[in-house]
Amino acid sequence: MKKIFFIYILLGIGMTACTKDYLQRLPESAVRPEDSFKTEKDLALFTKSFYDALPSAEGVYNESVDNIVKTTLDDELTGKRQVPISGGGWTWTNLRNINYFLENCFNTVPEAAAAPYAAEARFFRAYFYFDKLKRFGDVPWYDKVIDKDDEEQLKKPRDPRALIVDNIIADLDYAIKYLPFEKKDSNTERATKWTALALKSRVALFEGTFRKYHTEFNLPGANGLLEIAADAALEVIKSGQYSIYNGAGTNSYGALFNSVNSIPSEIILARKFSDALQIWHNVNYYTITASYGKPGLDKNLVDSYLMNDGSRFTDKPNYRTMTFKEEVQNRDPRLSQTIRTPGYKRIGGAAPVAPSFGNSVTGYQLIKFVGDVKYDNFNRSENDMPIFRYAEVLLNYAEAKAELGKLNQSDLDMSIKLLRDRVGMPNMNMEQANLKPDPFLEEDYKNVSGNLKGVILEIRRERRIELVMESFRWDDILRWKSGKLVTRQFKGMYFPGTGKFDLDNDGKDDIWIYEGEKPTAPGVQLLKLGSEISLEFGNSGNVIVNPLIKKVFDENKDYLYPIPVQELQLNTNLKQNPGWGN
Repeated sequence: MKKIFFIYILLGIGMTACTKDYLQRLPESAVRPEDSFKTEKDLALFTKSFYDALPSAEGVYNESVDNIVKTTLDDELTGKRQVPISGGGWTWTNLRNINYFLENCFNTVPEAAAAPYAAEARFFRAYFYFDKLKRFGDVPWYDKVIDKDDEEQLKKPRDPRALIVDNIIADLDYAIKYLPFEKKDSNTERATKWTALALKSRVALFEGTFRKYHTEFNLPGANGLLEIAADAALEVIKSGQYSIYNGAGTNSYGALFNSVNSIPSEIILARKFSDALQIWHNVNYYTITASYGKPGLDKNLVDSYLMNDGSRFTDKPNYRTMTFKEEVQNRDPRLSQTIRTPGYKRIGGAAPVAPSFGNSVTGYQLIKFVGDVKYDNFNRSENDMPIFRYAEVLLNYAEAKAELGKLNQSDLDMSIKLLRDRVGMPNMNMEQANLKPDPFLEEDYKNVSGNLKGVILEIRRERRIELVMESFRWDDILRWKSGKLVTRQFKGMYFPGTGKFDLDNDGKDDIWIYEGEKPTAPGVQLLKLGSEISLEFGNSGNVIVNPLIKKVFDENKDYLYPIPVQELQLNTNLKQNPGWGN
């Protein structure tokens, strides 16, 4: 009976897209809580299934917004999103499983033993609803399994955004109270009190800044949420449970991500992958082949990296026309641990390798998360994927304090400084940042103002660089009301003209941009101007990506997703999001 029950839970048998089915109970003959929640082991087995809701590896590293550029563009960037007939993220099976567990976990197991598992379930209910909040805004709140005949609940309207946020935080407070306090030294696969605090800081920062910058929604309480974000992050900081990994010297940033096993001093929660367990992902193949749209960093992000002395790269008068070899010299070391730069060697490889335009449309070829060459075959990578890490908590703290107008230098010293120390960079100086805000960043974030404008911009720079390829950028753009960033022209390396170019500074040509008849050059990548590569000014300038595809972001509707047509028909009390029709 137990085996049948857990197959139902894990596969969601009997669930359909319509509300009436996916929120009601499974047949009594199939699910008997008195048989399935007898022991603490039963609770542990059931809650383990909740972790399937965490992002896939591709959901972490495939950050195709304005950080990672590919030959194809997502509909979010081209304005081609349509109101779906069904699906579209309006799915509730995971919530039904969580609520079913919460209704039954205390039936037989003593309260003290069951409480940590209930806390785990409430953590995942908060995680579930945070995803719905970001996507749709107002959504119906359900904290119990709905009976098939309960028409009032099945056809209830959307609950206000404020109620959803309050309930998310209440669930996280319960999780913080009852989840395990001590983290096991090598286990980053199960949620603890600290995971719940990290999620609380993430949720409150998202919602606090969303309310601050999206004045069109008239949502009060931004500062209260920013206080919650700062306090939750500070509790993690003061606990001493985590630290910034420095075990590989100034190369520790890159080593953190290509380590096969997640490093528990910094990683708070990770998705486990293992060759022994035959659980793999595809990050090596993603970055070294053309199969996934030739992903590469965008020029704007590359320009955002500071010099290694803390000065601004974009303050240099000729920064726009530097060749690749010139622009990557003496930069923030995280750049050379995120993309291929001169001297880069693959793990398990013998010789340095240059960036390849065959695998990266911008030329800024990704190496973050890329492991040993032995993992290069399709779907063979086994390094764990971080879902929560301490660096994010530090960034959340600094940003929340800055947005509140309460940041001081000591706050930066206990947060941003730790990230800079890892790579041997000078700390952020609050006075200097505010005295002369960076015009490059001001152009990107025109709605930032106030006495702390400069340091807010610098924290955003730090966040973008530190967390690149970790699936934060889209959410950040949405909450900062910066959707227009995705409409700018995506660019790659600068080339002064056609001809041969040595990209890795080894004295040998790596690419040849040519016009007319194809030349012969063994070992050199040949790129025909106009068909295989496009330059901004015709025969010179930055590489232009997707020059014929128009990018569109509608400020009146694109900060939220549409509710599927079928759901609006099934429940006439649901109202469509603004700009998406009736």
